[in-house]
Amino acid sequence: MQNFEDLFTYQDGIFLTWMWNTLFYGIVGTAGMTLISVACGYGLAMYSFRGRGFLMGCIIGSFLVPGALLTIPSFLLYTDLRLIDTPTAIIVPSFFNAFSVYLAKVYAEGAIPHELLEAARIDGAGEYRIFFQVGVRLMSTGAATIFLLGFVGMWNSFFGPLVFLRSSEKWTVMLGLYSWLTVKHDQTVDLTGMVVVGSIISLIPMVVLMVSMQRFWRTGVSLGSLK
Repeated sequence: MQNFEDLFTYQDGIFLTWMWNTLFYGIVGTAGMTLISVACGYGLAMYSFRGRGFLMGCIIGSFLVPGALLTIPSFLLYTDLRLIDTPTAIIVPSFFNAFSVYLAKVYAEGAIPHELLEAARIDGAGEYRIFFQVGVRLMSTGAATIFLLGFVGMWNSFFGPLVFLRSSEKWTVMLGLYSWLTVKHDQTVDLTGMVVVGSIISLIPMVVLMVSMQRFWRTGVSLGSLK
């Protein structure tokens, strides 16, 4: 219990600030990524246009590019844009995820019948209305999966915040706990015990998210059985 007390009071309760930062980065970044990925996947699956195969090849080929390879160019770009040590440097790059686009495309091909879209067009619905009122609803299970995977990745992100964030008040919880492990000596508190307790507490948001999103998978299974 002493570790819990020290965790929430050490350095004026900065652990709660790290938790809030991680939650903010995760929700905003993952929500934007989910919307963009679902829209891109829907477009690639439902429309035929010149260069679609080449574009899909570029998306799949981007899986081969390691993220660490883009660190220096990204750092130079963010420096020129004055984004270093700002939440934007963490949130905006998370909007774009090639694997999520591929996942959304594969799910849209199996979940959305073209006949349903044609019927909506005959009834006079525009493409944007069809996407938001028909496509998004049918892709809710896939979107929930994309959101969950993206949120877990954002919550556990370490390398990006380590490179692009300087102020400790803007760190994520993983980076903050790591900084406590690197402290060589502190006689006032047990930093190792605080890191263990902090790691356990940091699991709570992901458990809550998993439990709260179970209804999307149950809905998807029921929809598939009705089809």
